[in-house]
Parts: sequence; C-alpha cells; structure tokens
Amino acid sequence: MTTISASASASKLATFRNFGVCAHIDAGKTTVTERVLYYTGKSYKIGEVHEGTATMDHLEDEQQRGITIQSAATTCPWTKDGVEYTMNLIDTPGHVDFTMEVERSMRVLDGAVVVFDGKEGVEAQSETVWRQADRYGVPRICFVNKMDKLGADFAFSFDTIHERLGAPAIAVQMPIGAGDEFEGVIDLLTMKAFYFSKEDKGMTVTEADIPDNLREEADQRRHDLIEKVAELDDSLTEKFLMEEEITVDEIKRVLRKATIEQKAHPVFCGSALQNIGVQRLLDGVVDYLPNPTEVPEVQGTDPKDAEQKLTRPHDKDAPLSLLVFKIVNDQHGDLTYCRIYSGVLEKGTRVLNSNNGKREIVSRIFEMHSKDRIARETAEAGEIVAVVGLKQSMTGETLCSPDDPIVLDRMEFPEPVISMSIEPASQGDKEKLANALGTIRREDPSFQSHYDEETGETIIAGMGELHLEILTTKISRDMKIGVNVGQPRVAYKESIAGSAEARGTHKKQTGGRGQFGDCTIQVEPFTEQQAEEAELDWRDGVAFENKVVGGAIPKEYIPSVAVGCRETAKSGVLAGYPLLGVKVTLVDGSYHDVDSSQIAFEQAGTLAFKDATRKAGLQLLEPFMKVVVTTPDEFFGNITGDMNRRRALIVGDEERGNTRLLTAEAPLSEMFGYSNTLRGMTQGRASYAMEPLDYRPVPANIATQIMEGLQKK
Repeated sequence: MTTISASASASKLATFRNFGVCAHIDAGKTTVTERVLYYTGKSYKIGEVHEGTATMDHLEDEQQRGITIQSAATTCPWTKDGVEYTMNLIDTPGHVDFTMEVERSMRVLDGAVVVFDGKEGVEAQSETVWRQADRYGVPRICFVNKMDKLGADFAFSFDTIHERLGAPAIAVQMPIGAGDEFEGVIDLLTMKAFYFSKEDKGMTVTEADIPDNLREEADQRRHDLIEKVAELDDSLTEKFLMEEEITVDEIKRVLRKATIEQKAHPVFCGSALQNIGVQRLLDGVVDYLPNPTEVPEVQGTDPKDAEQKLTRPHDKDAPLSLLVFKIVNDQHGDLTYCRIYSGVLEKGTRVLNSNNGKREIVSRIFEMHSKDRIARETAEAGEIVAVVGLKQSMTGETLCSPDDPIVLDRMEFPEPVISMSIEPASQGDKEKLANALGTIRREDPSFQSHYDEETGETIIAGMGELHLEILTTKISRDMKIGVNVGQPRVAYKESIAGSAEARGTHKKQTGGRGQFGDCTIQVEPFTEQQAEEAELDWRDGVAFENKVVGGAIPKEYIPSVAVGCRETAKSGVLAGYPLLGVKVTLVDGSYHDVDSSQIAFEQAGTLAFKDATRKAGLQLLEPFMKVVVTTPDEFFGNITGDMNRRRALIVGDEERGNTRLLTAEAPLSEMFGYSNTLRGMTQGRASYAMEPLDYRPVPANIATQIMEGLQKK
C-alpha cells in the first residue's frame, strides 16, 4: 500500500509548478500574470496595471502608483497535451525598495519566469533578481516582453542576457515583426508560426507556416538552438556531428534537464499587453521548469544539534515540514503564507515551531488568489497555502511535526539603509503606534524600529524613501493612527581602521559580595567571509575567538565577554551607529573565586571593546548605491555634472540608439529627492534605478559635520 501511495503522491506532484514572475520595474510582470489568470480561466476579465484594476495588485497604494509593492500568490490550472497542471504562481515587485518580497518568494519557489523589456533588455533590477535566483538555485526561463513597443529589438535583448548576466540563454522562439508590426511568434522547435486573435483577447491561437521573409533567420536561429542543446548532452553531440536529425522530443528532454540544472535558460518572447505569446510561455513553464520532485530535497538541521544535517523528501508520506515565508496582517488575524515541503497539513493540526520551540495550532487553511481565499481541509507537499491561527511564528521560521523536528535553512534579510523618526500625533495614539510597528515588523523583515533613549525618538528604518513612505501611509491611512514623521536620514555604520589590544576590568565592592571581571582582547577588521573560512561564530557583524589558555578565565564566563562586545557593537562606540566588520580575540584575563560573575565579565568585555576599538581607529561608514540613469543623449552632460556634485563615481556609460545609460556609485545621503532633480533636468524624459551596493568610509570633513549634528541634538 505504501508503494502505491508514494507513487500516486509523486504522480500528483509531477503536475505541480511552483514559480514566480520577476523582473525590473515596468518590464510587465503583473501584466503577464493578469494574462496567465485570464487564459487559465482563473479570472474572467483582464485587469490592467495602468487602469489600477490588476487582480494581483490589490493594495490601494499599488493601484494608485501602478507598481507592485507586495508579492501576491495564486493557484490556477493549465492543461497541456490533455494533462491538467496546477500552477502555484507568485507575482513579485520590481522596485528595489521591496526587494525583500522577491527574496522571500525566491526561497520557496521551484522556478521563475524572468521578464525583460523588449526595448531595454537587461536593466538594473533585472540583475538584482537574477542574483537572488542564483543565490537560491532557482531554475529560470526568460520572457522578452513588450515586443510591440517602439524600438523593441529581440536580438539586442537576447544578447544582453548573455552579456550582462553571463547567463546560458537559449532562444526557443523568435518574434514575427517588432513594434507596431509585431504579429506573433515562431516556435524554433516545431518551426511553426503562431498568431493570437485580437477579437477574443488572444484566446484563440492559430498555427501557420513561417512567413517567407523570416524563413532564413528562423533556420539560422534553429541551427543555433540545436547546436547549443547538443553541447549539453553527449548522445545529441554525436548526432549533431554526424548530421543526424534531432527530434523535438529530444531537444525538450535535454533542454528541460539543463534548465533544472541551471545550465540553460530557454528564452520566449511576446507582448502581454497585446495578448501575444502568454499561452506558449505557460507551455514553456510546463516543459522546462521543475515540479517539486525534481528539485533537491529541502535541507535543514536538527533543532537539538545544529551540526546534524537533515533533509526532507518532497513527499506527502514524509514527516511534515513547511516554511513560513510571508505574514500579512488581516482584520480576522494574521494570514501566514507557507510552502509545504513534505507531509500533509490538516486543518486543526498542532505543529512545532522548531526555531523557538513553541507549539502552534493551524486553525484554518486557505488556497490564495491574490486577496481572495478558498478554504481547504488539507494541503500536501509541494503546495503553497496561507494558514490562520499562528501566534508566535515569524518569516523564515520552520513548522514541522513535533515527532520529527527539523529546522529548515533560513532566509537572508537585507539591512535597512535609510531611517526616519516617527511619533504619535496624540497621547491616545502612542500605544496604537507601538502595536502597529510590531505588526509591520512581523509582516516585513526588512523593516526595523527602535526607541532612541538619548533623543527620546522612535526610529523606523527600511530599504528606501518609497519603502518608508508606503509604510507611514499604511499606518496613518489604513491603521487610522495619527503620526508625525521626520526627514529621511541615512543608516550609517561604524568600523575600525586597524588592529589594537586593550584590557577591560570591571571591579565593584559594595560591602557584600563584589563584582570582578577582567579580560584582555584584540580587535581587527574582519569580514563575514573570513569568519566562515575560519569557522568562527559571526553575529551582529562581530566574529569572536577564544584564545585564553591555562584557565585564566573559567569557561562559563567566556561567552559573557562575547556578549559584552557584541552588545556594545550594536549601539556603536563613535556615534551610536552599529559597529560592524570586526574580529574580537580573547587572549587573557583573570577572575575572582567569589566576586566573578557572568554580568561582571560582560561589563569587562564592554570596557575592553570600547577601549580597543578607539585605539584601532574608529570611522563612519555610509551606504553607497548603484545608480543607473537612462536619459536622452542631450541631457547626458547635465546628469554627469550633477552626479559629480553628489560625490558619485561614474563607472559606466553605454549608448543605446539616441539614449545613454549612465552607471554610477553614489552615497545614499546625496541621493534624497533625486527623482525631482532628474525630472527637472531632463524635462521628465529620463528615468533611474537605484539599489544598495555596499558601505564605504565617510570622508573626514563630512564625518565631522555628521558628528557635530549629533552633538547639537
């Protein structure tokens, strides 16, 4: 019986596709998703982003601004060759301020469709989402969208995937025309043309012969396709060299395997707005992206022993394991989105949160369609669902069977780069604001808030101006809480310039039992990568190594020294900003049989850390951004001049017809309000994209100004 059940489970999972749609902002992700919903029968009318009617952009801010802010999930059916497939689809944002939404979606997806603008090709955020997919090992297919756009160029866009992403892209389609003359697509495997009826919004697809004027180009592209696919398989290589015919099934088989192994990325084309090519793209999702059984078994560790590696097979008969990847506050309680990796989740199930050891009850299960929900009694391995009833589970945490616990690998959350003060407008709003900030922190791990005791201000921090603007609007408009907000300010960091050694002694005699802790530490600049290579504990930007010998400090007090150093680093030494990138080596110390305690050694660690970092030379670091400006050629000189005034380093300049692409690295502090400046300089004809790059030392004169500003406060 078990064998039959396992076989049936595998057969069902083979019809699942868990994939996301991701891209640079304005490449047409949500427009593609709306067509997917229409052609799969999930919705009966096509919503448009520019009209504020897109199904997946259901938030008020999304509809008003015409951008995706929050990733939205849906489940829809798609039939190919008589088999019905279950498509679990997540539409993700493109704006870099909401990169956390893409990050957590990538963590739970088995595949992705990366959308590119047919005129612009690979853009700034295209590179960002591509790197995120690389980090999580997500197989991808590509869709060159907007082929109806004036200036669209499939060959150019295809080449940028090779050149800018270094990706092994393989074209499986080519367009019939471009711009106003774009009519349909040519399938390079079957060598057939496909046209999409305008009368029924592209629902009717007509197969025809390739137009004579495109036959030569299609033949050449098919030859390139077969040559690249043949390189991926020894048996096809032999056939290709012997000039034997390679069948469509053989091409698909090899290309599917290579896509899943990320050795190839099939490239499709079309225009979602004109309803051209989306059905063929869905066929491509079925043909080339993996089902849950074809991706590696999910990795984790034993909650009681982090060194003990565990895995879970993608099977409903395996012990239950699921990952929380998104939490949305709802009037009826938190809606917690989960990816089920193994086992069966039943309504009313009691599960273990293996990260915090707490037990939770899953009171209800929903299949989501954007904001709409369909109640479910059960959900199985391979599915993405939302549950209600969890009280103590956060994004990135694991829920599992109490009898077979596992901690699944967690996600990486980006550090905020911008902050501002926020205060309640009245005493009555004070408690409501505190609760609201807690709710937002649960929903959005890239958001942080804390109370600054020195200034008496509550500080909120996020990924950019738009990010904080959206969140403060949510607090005031949606949560009905009156707030006053300050000006955006940069989230600076601190670091050390060199190495130093210092001793910290905490000694207190109060008549009874005293306090005594004494330690000597060395500090030096260090990176997370160095910590990994040296297998050192890296937390809060600090690596710690114990080199005390001969029992100079008892073992039970050594972790307290580390805690003292790390807590001091969090609040900074120079200007109250977090101090990062330092290695602390504990080299010596002494203790008292009666007066020594963990608290005393924590205090000693604090004193030693402050002294050592000051000796090593403290410096302020500021976030630098990668800025890509697309502008008509005539404004290029004004833009470069303005960038130089902003302390920016210009690192690239590329011509694209009558437009220029300027790539610069600029300090975030100089980029506030840049959109208005750019609009004024270029009569509204230029655009830009910006994303966090790294932290760099602040020039001495500017650091002095920052310090003086803090002292005045």
